[in-house]
Amino acid sequence: MSTLAAAVLLAACSGSGPQPGASPTPPSLETAAIERGIVRDPANTDVTGLYARDTDRVCVVPQGNAYRIGAFVDYGDGLSCTGRGTAARSGSSLAVELKGKGGATCAFTAKFDGDRITFPANVPDECAKLCGPRASFAALEVERLSESAAEAEALRSAEGTRLCG
Repeated sequence: MSTLAAAVLLAACSGSGPQPGASPTPPSLETAAIERGIVRDPANTDVTGLYARDTDRVCVVPQGNAYRIGAFVDYGDGLSCTGRGTAARSGSSLAVELKGKGGATCAFTAKFDGDRITFPANVPDECAKLCGPRASFAALEVERLSESAAEAEALRSAEGTRLCG
């Protein structure tokens, strides 16, 4: 009888049901990294700052309930894009509207992950009016250099125009 009791107890302990406190689905890698403080939580991070990668630059400064944004892409030899305008944030998305010389407007949705801003791989055709030949804002990806609004406001284009000031 004691063998039978031991078998019943053993079967009860090795149940295949979910363990208490275990989540039914594991968290995504991004969620796990945010929970452990390895990656910033974009929902709790202000987008204000200066961003760059190589010769590409983006500045973002507060303006009321939205932001002023400026972007500059430089491929060298006069091949560049320059735009300044506004951005409205909704979660990890930035609704960007850039304007260039002559009133050209370029509007799209960029992504913000807490440390990086990424423009879409396919920007509207109107964005070409803000660029020289063979230059584009498409797939621009920049990383945060500074969270300072003052540094972001100091960013200038190749012509010396302040992009967020």
